[in-house]
Amino acid sequence: MIWKVMDMSGDVVRIHVWFSGRVQGVWFRKHTCDKARSLGVSGWVRNLPDGRVEAVFEGPRDLVEEVLEYCRSGQPYARVEGVGKVEESPRGEKGFEIRY
Repeated sequence: MIWKVMDMSGDVVRIHVWFSGRVQGVWFRKHTCDKARSLGVSGWVRNLPDGRVEAVFEGPRDLVEEVLEYCRSGQPYARVEGVGKVEESPRGEKGFEIRY
């Protein structure tokens, strides 16, 4: 596993995201959590009752974008068909968790 050092001098962003497609029942939350933690990106991920997955990623823009790209196309069992995202003001998230 490769660990990246978080560059706090960079542009810190908070991106709120909704993924649709085959994203539940395929370890999407677990893989997302592992990837975010490995990059030092903070936030959370959870399943929604309508079959989508909701997530918040907070950290340096380049690392948040790397997690987003992984979620879109790098997950081993998921098939992401749609991504909705909104940029919000950073809130100082610490760590990354799976919410239930």
